Amino acid sequence: MEKGFLLPDLEDVDSRGFWDGCAQGELRVQRCTSCGQLRIPPRPMCPGCRSIESDWKAVCGRGRIWSFVVAHPPLLPAYAEFAPYPVVTVELEEDAALRLVGNLVHSAEGAINEVDPDSIEIGEAVRVVFTQVEDVHLPRWVRDS
Repeated sequence: MEKGFLLPDLEDVDSRGFWDGCAQGELRVQRCTSCGQLRIPPRPMCPGCRSIESDWKAVCGRGRIWSFVVAHPPLLPAYAEFAPYPVVTVELEEDAALRLVGNLVHSAEGAINEVDPDSIEIGEAVRVVFTQVEDVHLPRWVRDS
């Protein structure tokens, strides 16, 4: 288990529904209840219609690698032993405009540096898995074969 990693504030009013979903093994995005627009990252107002009314919609948790970077050297000491490690941006199957950033791993319990960055391909199919770090369930990505 990774110790000293930066973890989100689970009590943040705008993102609480996202993290509650992760704890239940479900990837959720915010949905405007006025116009239906899906959005991630969560925020208090819809960028489409400016409504402040929203709820959470479970999505399938599948997508494609839109982009990636290889982090090295680490900016934070807790990540030093893992560098270099890939970080992917995934466009979700429901809407290519919905993109999430996370680590590409071989399994939910895998280390963030276990995937060879040279093996990553733009457009590659992935699916979400959840890794518990302390009291947070972090979404990560595995290849969807």
